[in-house]
Amino acid sequence: MSATTDPQGYAAGASAAGARAPIDAASETEPLLKLRGIDKHFGAVQALYHVDLDLPAGQVTGLCGDNGAGKSVLTKCIAGIHQPEHGQMYWQGRPVHIRSPRDAAALGIETVYQDLALADNLDIVQNMFLGRERTRHWFLDEDAMERAAAATLKSLHVTTVRSIRQPVATLSGGQRQAVAVAKAVMWNSKLVMLDEPTAALGVAQTKMVLELVRRLKDHGLAVMFISHNLNDVFEVADRIAVLYLGRMVAHDRISAFDRQSVVDFMTTGGSSREVLAADPDARRN
Repeated sequence: MSATTDPQGYAAGASAAGARAPIDAASETEPLLKLRGIDKHFGAVQALYHVDLDLPAGQVTGLCGDNGAGKSVLTKCIAGIHQPEHGQMYWQGRPVHIRSPRDAAALGIETVYQDLALADNLDIVQNMFLGRERTRHWFLDEDAMERAAAATLKSLHVTTVRSIRQPVATLSGGQRQAVAVAKAVMWNSKLVMLDEPTAALGVAQTKMVLELVRRLKDHGLAVMFISHNLNDVFEVADRIAVLYLGRMVAHDRISAFDRQSVVDFMTTGGSSREVLAADPDARRN
């Protein structure tokens, strides 16, 4: 599977409503993950059309789009849950085929879904090692798991939990999100995808999660931040990518957008407010 680009470095086929997603031909470094020409069908329904996306290390990419735009499908393609019919993924410049979540985890890709997938009846340590428990002489190595969990939470400056042996059911929404993110980054992760991480959180808890996202970037991780909340996206993102009806209609540095232009791309697939994000000819000039 492969995708082509035109001589100017723009991905072929990435157009909708007169817009085409520009890909930086003169990028300073190779993106950690690069998608080119990703197509995904579900029977007669095509969910993704020739999607191109760059996720650089040490940067937060905000993935925006209305309901049904294809955000979840694209995320699950990267996570190995869905396999695209066409297109190619490149990991650190090398072509890869991610056929399962195990393949994604082996590369260093972790996903924190909106439901967080935490077990309320287990404590923080047990959740962070769920399915990956450490053993010593055939018994659970509780001390090693506690030390590793505490070190990970400390490195992310998660200091609001009372005890790492505290049941997850007793945590606030922001604390639960922090535990889910810490669980994701424990395993030599290089790319973390966060699905609506601030949904249903209060102001203080949202601030805590956004600070956590910044720390992931500071640790050199690539972050894909999926959100409907444009205030949160503009607070933490370095780049923005917008999906509209399965097509990537805008993909550029955040300085190329304002909030209204992103809304325009999300709702109509194009925007006259930001020609650089939509019009490759204007970008070349």
